[in-house]
Amino acid sequence: MRNMMIALSAVVLTGAAACAEAREIRAGDRYMCSWGAGTAAKAQELKLSGVSLYAARQKIQTYKFSKGWMRMMALGITEQTYDSASKAKPAVVRETFYDGCIHYRLVQK
Repeated sequence: MRNMMIALSAVVLTGAAACAEAREIRAGDRYMCSWGAGTAAKAQELKLSGVSLYAARQKIQTYKFSKGWMRMMALGITEQTYDSASKAKPAVVRETFYDGCIHYRLVQK
């Protein structure tokens, strides 16, 4: 009986994961995740090159953003990146951020 419950649980979890992956992601969500991933990668690049958080924040303040939410989001992503002890390469940070963001958007729906 216990083995049957474990097998049934595995089937249900696999089915739930397949349903989540089958959902469509809106273009706006995909854009936001891609933009955020690029921002996180740039912040990681600055961090690894020895640029201080203060200097990185000042640099962000000079950028022109096309959407109102972008400046505060960029500052938040940069701060979280600097708070992390990670020494991962920017490409890894970009991929991890993007995958996590897409997963989050799928789960929310």
